Amino acid sequence: MSPSPELSPKTGAHAGPEQISVTLRYFAAAAEAVGRPEERLDLPRGTTLAGLREQLAGRGLEMARVIPICSFLVNSVSTPADSLTPLTDGDAVDVLPPFAGG
Repeated sequence: MSPSPELSPKTGAHAGPEQISVTLRYFAAAAEAVGRPEERLDLPRGTTLAGLREQLAGRGLEMARVIPICSFLVNSVSTPADSLTPLTDGDAVDVLPPFAGG
């Protein structure tokens, strides 16, 4: 089993042929846990939402607590958190924890 690739912040350069660039938008508790509302990441080509979710959960205790209860939208389409469909260059992933209130 090979080690999981690390997430790397977008450097401003275009993603290489072996990488894709995705935008993550965090809401509510997810934004609080990660400390920002949005970020752009370069990820290895072939990364799935399930793989991204696992990597995000590894960012610390708060993220590990929040990510498993989140819903995800990929390009505004509800996508199962365990989706094995590879993400593509330019995708936008919304990370949505459960919302309370009404």
